[in-house]
Amino acid sequence: MNGPVVCIGETMAALAPNPLSPLARADLLGVDIAGAESNVASYLAAHGVPASWLSAVGDDPFGDRIRATLAARGVDVSAVRLDPSRPTGLIFKDPGPTGTRVHYYRRGSAASALGPDLLDTPSVHQAALVHVSGITPALSPSCRDLMDRVLTQDRPYRVSFDVNYRPALWDTREAAAATLQALAERADIVLVGLDEAQALWGDGIRGPEDVRGILPGPDVLVVKDGSVAATAFTSAEVQSVAALRIDVVEPVGAGDAFAAGFLAGLLQGRSLEPALRLGHLTAASALRVSTDHGPLPRASVIELLLGAPPDEWGTAPDGLSPRP
Repeated sequence: MNGPVVCIGETMAALAPNPLSPLARADLLGVDIAGAESNVASYLAAHGVPASWLSAVGDDPFGDRIRATLAARGVDVSAVRLDPSRPTGLIFKDPGPTGTRVHYYRRGSAASALGPDLLDTPSVHQAALVHVSGITPALSPSCRDLMDRVLTQDRPYRVSFDVNYRPALWDTREAAAATLQALAERADIVLVGLDEAQALWGDGIRGPEDVRGILPGPDVLVVKDGSVAATAFTSAEVQSVAALRIDVVEPVGAGDAFAAGFLAGLLQGRSLEPALRLGHLTAASALRVSTDHGPLPRASVIELLLGAPPDEWGTAPDGLSPRP
């Protein structure tokens, strides 16, 4: 695949207690941004892959902040729409002893009004790859229509689809399961967590091979098993690479980072194993910070780990090593 990547989906202003504490006891909130597809665009840009983010934000200070933040990361935001009548969506993070809960305020947001006409943007026709997620079809009927057009059969670009199941956005699990399976089957590259596949399609899914049985259509399917491993399937091969041992600060955003690293590997012409390694290394950047986006490991660390023999994968500085 040669050419730029266009990432389509909503990004919100993200507010979280500073310092981290339960939201109900917080006195101060820090402001950041949060969006699965813009996270992917940010990490692609960090890997040197030309990436743009295509969406809509409110004509408000939060929308300005989102565009400025992504532009500073090297993401092209020139085609992002400004909506004068709808606001930028908000997300509040609520850290707690058992993990971080999130509270969304995105109903009626600028991005929820997006529709199929968004794909008439010139950058889409020039893209080698369009990246989308299962969050978008849950936002509104027009966003579902947008996803249907993204995945039209005569598309001039390839499509990567991260399932990204968010139960709070769907009326029922059954509706989510049917919609996300149908969309994933039409994509070229699909990424899904083993846990979310089990939540969507049943406890009969025990491992990555069972997910492949549910999703036989994509040319490339990646099943992520959290801190254990990630497994990639094509018609010709299956590759599995162990996850890295990381002192986790905050897990939110790690799946997006993995997706970006894996896609960057493919776009750079790497085979499945090093592409999976690059996914894990990029995910480590998100796991080690309290925000959705963190700095990549040093270039020397990345190259050392990508080139290591399988039995030495992960032997590197910066505290990165594979789980046994």
